[in-house]
This record gives sequence, C-alpha cells and structure tokens, in this order.
Amino acid sequence: MQQTLAKYQYQSGFGNTFESEALKGALPKGQNTPQNCPMGLYAEQLSGNAFTVPRHTQQRSWLYRTRPSVCHTPLVPYSKDTLLVDVNHLNANPNQLRWKPFPIPERSHDFVDGLVTICGSGHPSVRHGVVVHIYTANKDMSTERRSFYNSDGDFLIVPQQGTLDIQTEFGYMEVRSGEICVIQRGICFSVNIPDGPSRGYILEIFGSHFRLPDLGPIGANGLANPRDFLSPVAAYDAEPTTPINPPPTFTKINKFLGKLFSATQNSSPYNVVGYHGNYVPYKYDLALFCAVNSVTYDHLDPSIFTVLTAPTNEPGVAAADFVIFPPRWLVQENTFRPPYYHRNCMSEFMGLIRGVYEAKKEGFLPGGGSLHSCMTPHGPDTDTFNAAIKAELKPAKIPDVALAFMFESSLIFGISDYANKNFIDDDYWKCWQGLQDNFNKSS
Repeated sequence: MQQTLAKYQYQSGFGNTFESEALKGALPKGQNTPQNCPMGLYAEQLSGNAFTVPRHTQQRSWLYRTRPSVCHTPLVPYSKDTLLVDVNHLNANPNQLRWKPFPIPERSHDFVDGLVTICGSGHPSVRHGVVVHIYTANKDMSTERRSFYNSDGDFLIVPQQGTLDIQTEFGYMEVRSGEICVIQRGICFSVNIPDGPSRGYILEIFGSHFRLPDLGPIGANGLANPRDFLSPVAAYDAEPTTPINPPPTFTKINKFLGKLFSATQNSSPYNVVGYHGNYVPYKYDLALFCAVNSVTYDHLDPSIFTVLTAPTNEPGVAAADFVIFPPRWLVQENTFRPPYYHRNCMSEFMGLIRGVYEAKKEGFLPGGGSLHSCMTPHGPDTDTFNAAIKAELKPAKIPDVALAFMFESSLIFGISDYANKNFIDDDYWKCWQGLQDNFNKSS
C-alpha cells in the first residue's frame, strides 16, 4: 500500500482483485450476500461486463454500503446546456486539423458542465466506439453536492493543467498533470480542483475496457509496469442526521446514450464502507513509463509507447490505444529521427501536456490538440524536416519538460460542430507547404 496523504491511500497493481475496508469487519467472510451483512450494510454488485465472459476477462466488484445506489428520484433530462454530443451528430472532415489551446471559460462551471465533445466514432448503444472530449473546470463539484456516472463507457482522464481531487465510490484519488486515471462505466465520482482551474483531455471507450498491451518480443518487462497502477482504498461519507439536521440532498448526473440526466437522493453516493473485486478505478504516473526505442537505426512505430489499449475482436487491432511520447534518449545512427511522413488506417488525436513536441516545434501547444484521420497524410513540419536532415546525430535527450500523447483508434472519427468552428488553426496546412522537391537522380 502506498500513501501520500491520509486522504489518499492506494493499493498497487493493474487488474488485481482487491479487498478494502474503511472500517474493519465491513466485508462479509466466505460469501458475498449473507442474509444480514456486517454492520447492517447493503451488498451491491457492480458488473463491468457480462456474467458469462471468460474468467480472465471478468470484471466486477462487490460494494457494501450504508444505502444502495437505487435510492434516488427518477432520472430526468439535465436542465443545463451541454457541449456533449451524441456520436450520431458528428461531421465528416478529412483535413489535417489542429486546435489552439482550449480556453477555460470564465463562467463558473464544474467538471460535468465543462465537458466538450471534440470527435469520435461508433455508438454506446452497440457497445463499440470511441469519443474524445475536452474538460475544463473552475469550480468544485462538491460545492453543490454533485456526482456523475457514465452508462456509456469508461473515461480515461488526462489532466493538462491543475490537479484533480477525485472522490469515487471506492475512495479518493489525487491526479496531477503528468498522471492519468481511468474511471469505468457506472462508477460514481466527483471532481474537485484544489489548486485552481483545470483543463485536460478524456478518451471515452464504449466497448472493451482498457488493459495493458502485450509485450511480445519485448519480454516480461518494460512500458507501463502493473505495480505502478494505484487504486483507492475504501473511504465513505458519514454524515449524522437528526430532525434538526436532516440528510443533505445530492444531485446524481448520468450520461446515457450521449445525453445527460439528473436525479436527487438524500444520502451520499459515496457511502461504501468496504469493497472487494477487480472493477476498480485506478491512476498511473506517466513518469514511471519504461520507454523502449531503437538503439541502432530507424524510427520505430509509435506502438512501442502504448500505455493502455482497448482491443477489438480482430487480433492486433485496437478500438483505442493510449500512447505517450515521453522524455527519452535518441541514439539512432544514420536516421531521420523525428516521426516519419505517414498515411495511416488509424485515426490519431494528439494532445500536449507540457513542453514541445518533437515533430511540431511551433503551433502545437499545451492544452491544444490535433487530428489526423484515416489515410490523411501527416508528418514533421518544414522547419523540423530541414533541421533533422542536417542535424549532428549524436545522442540527444527528449527533455523532461516534454510530454505529448496520442489517442489512436481503428475507427474513423467525425468532428463535433463545436470543434469544427472553434479554436481551429486555419493555417495548419501551411506548415508543410515549404517542403521542396529535392530530387536529384545523380546523388
């Protein structure tokens, strides 16, 4: 167990079956649903997939709570305007796209009201698809006792600016810029921002859950190590109620088929006193990624930088890969070291957490993004190319201040109206127009 502050306590390991008790004795022994659970708690199972999937893919947790999660009013359409978009309402745009940093609006808004859909494909109704969102927040969700859960898919959250204090049904997580977290379908959570306004990226997947990629010839070690993934220990809200101090009202917000709904309840959604299982949210520090790279020649494919993957039924093809471009040494000989020019059957959304990306020295900024769609050509800009073909090929370090990432998918993305009309870098296409015809048949 790793502990940073008393509030944030974790258990380590990816995909582990955990047991955690906020109060000793909260978990029943030897069975899941005794006639009477310890301490008068309610047993509730949270299933991440079908009951009958193969055991090695089964994900579920048993939660023991002071009241079951069913105790809320009927869900009704959310009353506020939202920039979340049903995937059916995305637009075709095959161009190379780049967005300037998405601003944090000055209006008071929390994590839910700051969700903005950028692009995606598929649909949650058929449990197949991927959506990219941006989030911003300048207000805590706890201020108005709001919680959120997603019926559509899992959220992989990548903070770019600001720390997230996330309360979940399973306990607390602190997620800083340079870290990520995954909160799976159905899990209630609230986001607070302890050090001021926050901005970041979200990859939502509708089908399979994220897992670690197979290592193949790499062997048993490298990339993201399972021990470095941290899941919270149980923590619960205990608010005494009396006739003078009635139970507080909580708002529960649900994302369902791309739309938001809300309900109220007179008990905290964070009333889980103990849990056991392997369907548990987790966080990961990207600085712990053990990068693999070429030590002889050529630029290897970005798949060697995959942190997490969500596979399809076709072997080797992912609905979504989360790939990072971390600080690392470049030592290839006789090699054009930046990423090569490329047309790809995958869709590639890139974001920048900090620093400068090696293939785009100008214009690609932290908090912004780019999208290169299926078979849309892309690669280093003119200045990067001209510098790379003349560079002295000595060992060079991608500095620690640089951290970019990519959401890659085998699906073809459509673009939201918001993303088509706002913060687009209209001059992006010009960054390649200076590339010259250097053909010389005698060289």
